[in-house]
Amino acid sequence: MSNYNWCHGPECHTYTTSSRVRGSKGNKVLRTIKIKETKWNEGNIYRYFCNQNCLHGFLTHHLQSIIAIAPRREPLETKIKDPVKETTTTPYGYTYSNTRITKVDNA
Repeated sequence: MSNYNWCHGPECHTYTTSSRVRGSKGNKVLRTIKIKETKWNEGNIYRYFCNQNCLHGFLTHHLQSIIAIAPRREPLETKIKDPVKETTTTPYGYTYSNTRITKVDNA
């Protein structure tokens, strides 16, 4: 298996950066970026995209097909205990509130 992937961004080959320039003098092209697989991108989406711009371009272009793979027909829910509002006063007299939400263990 190759240690490289080509960026899947649909517009990657059109971005004018010097890292994309390839070819001999008088025959230059902008080429899609080649991404080396490393420990950093192992097992995550950046094995296939050189940056967020290319990732979001791909998602925008293929969104309907991606959603069709596993459509969500109803909402997901997680059981929680009744939320508890906690008020704290700092040593400087500033008061703030937090709402503590605790999930119910379904095990």
